This record gives sequence, structure tokens and C-alpha cells, in this order.
Amino acid sequence: MIVDRDTFNIRPITDKLFWDYAAAQVNEIDRGEIAWSNELVLHVVELKTNGPAKTLEGLHRLFQKEVLEINRRLEPYNACLMPGAMHPWMDPDTETRLWPHEYNPIYEAYNRIFDCRGHGWANLQSTHINLPFANDEEFEKLHAAIRIVLPILPGLAASSPVAGLKRQPFSDYRLEVYRSNSNRIPSVTGLVIPEAVFSREEYDRHIFQRMYRDIAPHDPENILQDEWLNSRGAIARFDRGSIEIRVLDIQECTLADLAVVRIITDLLKALVEERWCSLDEQKSWNEETLYHIFMNVIQDAENTVIDDKSYLSLFDMPTKGKADVGSLWRHIFEELYSADEVQNDRVLNCLDRMITLGTLSGRISRALPSEFTRDDARGVYEQLCNCLQEGKLFEIDG
Repeated sequence: MIVDRDTFNIRPITDKLFWDYAAAQVNEIDRGEIAWSNELVLHVVELKTNGPAKTLEGLHRLFQKEVLEINRRLEPYNACLMPGAMHPWMDPDTETRLWPHEYNPIYEAYNRIFDCRGHGWANLQSTHINLPFANDEEFEKLHAAIRIVLPILPGLAASSPVAGLKRQPFSDYRLEVYRSNSNRIPSVTGLVIPEAVFSREEYDRHIFQRMYRDIAPHDPENILQDEWLNSRGAIARFDRGSIEIRVLDIQECTLADLAVVRIITDLLKALVEERWCSLDEQKSWNEETLYHIFMNVIQDAENTVIDDKSYLSLFDMPTKGKADVGSLWRHIFEELYSADEVQNDRVLNCLDRMITLGTLSGRISRALPSEFTRDDARGVYEQLCNCLQEGKLFEIDG
């Protein structure tokens, strides 16, 4: 998100950033291996790989280079980028500015139907991972594995404990507002955890067609009748042969973001290969049971206690019947990586430190006084801006 360097209020100037670069009003900037693009609101800029990346190796350095370039180009506006999943005091009712250029009809349709002046639309930033599949067999395995992993991801990536200048009762408040932003048409988001469907035909029948049918009376021009209308925590993109994971809060720097991406992709590979449990076991979990775990984790993140032994067994977690999510992530980390790998890999070294420190949400909460002012919040989030610029973790004393 783009903010003022002095006040740290949001600055809706992404279109100005793009105009300065391209000398034209474009919605995307091609920077070689990385691209910049617009989002729903004018104070957010998206950084993404410019097409599929064959490896995660070195990606954090490419993204960091772009962060530095954007910050350099924002200097004349006395603005900079702020990390984290939610702005701590933005008032979306009065400050929301939708992208007014190309794709605006889509955004206006969303706004007309759902009213985008809310935290769940206008004040959230996330990291998306698109993972590929080639056919129904691969889709079945990948979708089964992703559904299993989704509930515990906030226990690794939560970074949104503050909104409206208040400490929220959720470690991952972004996901709390995200899950309810389409309440007017519930089939758009479902239970965030996707339904147990494992082929393209099943997905189309149970998810897409129901969603399109439900929104049709509100969308007479069929502007939103597309796969991207789906707002579940992981969405099938058959148009590009991938499943997009959407439940990850943005971290404090690109190294931390790519560390999160690394362990998730490696964990999903292990599940697809049936390392600890069979495909049939993974497919047997319904969305209601997974949603119950998910809701507990968005509230308490790494401190959530999971007392479902059968869920923990999916990861071969040694337990007497329950374990906290932080311990589960430590177990997964040690199952996936050797000590030598961690020592010799900067991303894994960062990941090791992140699991030890706990979620960014917890660190932000601990850095703030129990009763905090805007100046207190500004001090913490200024440190986060520095972490983004310098490519380092946010660490606090004590």
C-alpha cells in the first residue's frame, strides 16, 4: 500500500506512479521478470512474477529490487510503500478510491453489488500463490492437498491485528473481513475453504454455476460471470491451469513473503506425494470441519490449539491428542528441511527465524502498548516500512 512518508496515511496515487513510468495511463508495467499492476483501489500496487516462475530461487531479490525502485519513484510525492495486510487506521468509508481507468466497469460492478467501502474490500493486501496442474488427475491431488493446508496458513502468515486504530479480536483480521465481504451473495466466497470437489466438471457444477446463477440478477450485463469472481481461500483457475491460494497476509519484507511461499509449496509437494497420508484421506475432509479449524486459527494464529488428532496425523505430528499451530509449523519445517539445508539457504534461515519469533501479527501486537494511540501505531508501522525497504524481519525486544 502507498502511504505518506510523514503521516503514513494512505495515498491513492498508483495511477500517477504508472503514468510517470509509462507516460500513458496503463494498468500494468512490464519490468522484465516482475510486473507491477493495479488493484481494486488506488492506494495499492501489486507486484507479481511476469508469467509463471520456474523456480523460487532468487525471487525475493527480484521483488526487493522492485520495492526499492517503486520507493524511489514515490519520493517526489513524499510517499513510500507500507507492508502488512491492513492499514492500521485507514477509514475505508471515507478514504476508498477505486481504480478509475481500464477495468473500471468490473470494479464498479463489484462496488454496486457489494459496496467496496469496507475493510474487506478496500483495506487488505495479500500474497497469492498460483500452483499449476495439467489435467484432472493433477487437479484432484493439488486441490485435495491445498484444502488440507488452508486452515493453518494464518498460523504462519497472519499480519493484521489492527484496523480502525483498534486491536482486533483476530490475529488475522484481514481474513475475518474477507470471509464476510460477499455476504450478500454467499456462494461467491462459500466457507473460504473450498468444497470437496476434485474434477473440473464437479467444480463447474458445484461452485461456478451456482455462483454465476446467484449473481446473475445483480449483474444483468454479465460483467462478473468469470472464474475470478470466485473468492474462496483457494480458487481454481482452469483458464490458466492453476489453483490460486489467497489466504496469506503480506509480510514485512519480500524475503519473509518468499519464505512463506517456499514452505507452503514444499509442504504441498509432500502431501501430493502422499508422504504422511493418502490421497483418499485428504479428500475425505469436508469444508465444514476444516472451516472450524480455520476460524480458530484466524483468531489466535500460532497459539491456536488443535485438538483434532486425525487432522494432526495428516502431517504425522507426534501428539497426545492436541498441539498448538506454532508447534505444528515447527514440526513441518523439521520434516521438510535438514539442518544443513537451513544453514546454507537464506530463505530457509529466515523461515526458521519467523517460526521462532511467531507471526508478524503477534510481533505487531507485542510492540504496541495495551492501550495505544495513533502515534504509537505510526511508530510501529514506520518500522515496518523500514523493514520493507531494507529487506529484513521485524523483531522486537523481549
